[in-house]
Amino acid sequence: MTLLTCADVIESLAGVRPPHATQVITQAVVDARKAIPSSLFVVLPRMTADTPAAVSQAFERGAALALIQQDPPDSARTLNLQDTSQLAALSNQDLPLCLRVPDALEALHKIVIHWRQQLQNVTTIAVTGTVGKTTTKDLVAEVLQQRYRTLKNAGNLRSEIDIPLALTELSDGHHRAVLEIDLPGRIDYFAQMAAPKTGIVTNVGAIHTREASSQAEIAHRMAEFVKILPPDGYAILNYDDPWVREMAAQTRANVLYYGLSPQADIWADEVEGRGLEGVHFRLHFGEEIIYLRVPLIGRHSVHTALRAAAVGLVEGFTWQEIVQGLRFGNTQLRLVAVRSVHGALLLDDTYNASTESALAALNLLDEMEGRKVAVLGGLPGLSQYRYPGHHLVGLRAAQVVDLLITVGAPAQEIAAAARMAWMPASAIVELDNVDQVIAFLDENLRPDDVVLIKGPARLQMGRITAALEEDQ
Repeated sequence: MTLLTCADVIESLAGVRPPHATQVITQAVVDARKAIPSSLFVVLPRMTADTPAAVSQAFERGAALALIQQDPPDSARTLNLQDTSQLAALSNQDLPLCLRVPDALEALHKIVIHWRQQLQNVTTIAVTGTVGKTTTKDLVAEVLQQRYRTLKNAGNLRSEIDIPLALTELSDGHHRAVLEIDLPGRIDYFAQMAAPKTGIVTNVGAIHTREASSQAEIAHRMAEFVKILPPDGYAILNYDDPWVREMAAQTRANVLYYGLSPQADIWADEVEGRGLEGVHFRLHFGEEIIYLRVPLIGRHSVHTALRAAAVGLVEGFTWQEIVQGLRFGNTQLRLVAVRSVHGALLLDDTYNASTESALAALNLLDEMEGRKVAVLGGLPGLSQYRYPGHHLVGLRAAQVVDLLITVGAPAQEIAAAARMAWMPASAIVELDNVDQVIAFLDENLRPDDVVLIKGPARLQMGRITAALEEDQ
């Protein structure tokens, strides 16, 4: 199996391959505390205040190489990338080494581009959009793993830093790579690093208004993603989202639409959410009809399943392989469901807080049996969309919940919208912080309650579940 080595790193930066620098790079990291033996430590000034101390720490933990822009510690040897005679004589015994470069992030990109070019047998599938990327990536990987060894970027690590770090772990033993990416930026680098053949766009929402001034700008930037797909590749597009649907005109790739409309190529109907038991639906593709139950929470998860099925179809998988991946994959749900000491069911969905994800969480709550309680914090990063975002969530909450609890000043807009929708004032509780929420719930929860907890990380709303969860 061919793995990334120190020789590959140096060759990508200097154009000369040291024949005896055969040490395999185990992984690349940007945090010295995460360095492991034979790792590559990339020192980014924006993340590392003290370069010499960080390099020393990484080398103590066994790192083989460090990419640096500033002076290294006195004890570390720095390799001159311009001295070809020094490069040719390099061996594993000379490690660890510092490699001085003008821009460490750009150097990392060069390394990955060089490495990716060596692995032409690996096909990449990439996912972007405002919400649903991580779950889609995970489920696509589960389907692909029915036939192929598949690499995916971990968790929700999807930035211009995270993607190349993940790709350093690619080898010729992999057949597929599934990557989620943020709102595309430096798309030329991504095209060279990942070389995606299939691209999935989930939707265009308001979550990225910190990075773009409008949904139109978001859609324009996401369209750059489908433009890099090759003519023999596929753009898998959400037919139900007009912004995404129109991207078909901007790609050279084949287009496969998914959605809940019969106009889509692969579509679903008879959708039935069964709470924590998953979702049931009927899938259509051409003349084929398949009845499915997938262990994903909420009716909105049907789109996730359709995306993964679409990848299976363009890969030429059998329906048996696709269904196996959808039904029995080990995709981790972000939402955590636990019982409180009072017997109430707590649905902890504090992973993120966007308009779209809040509405999806409320839709899940609507499928549950019992008194429905929603604990909602404000939605961060919406810029000029803050009021309409909070308003939509408040209106939906008024339709779904029996008791609405808001946390913090921004969430008061959610409470105001619920009152506008004729939700009784007695069913709305406005609190300032998490500690007040914990105290209120501790006194007022009932055994038949189902409690949705959703809000931004800065409010530390995960503490609510930790405080109220029954001892195991």
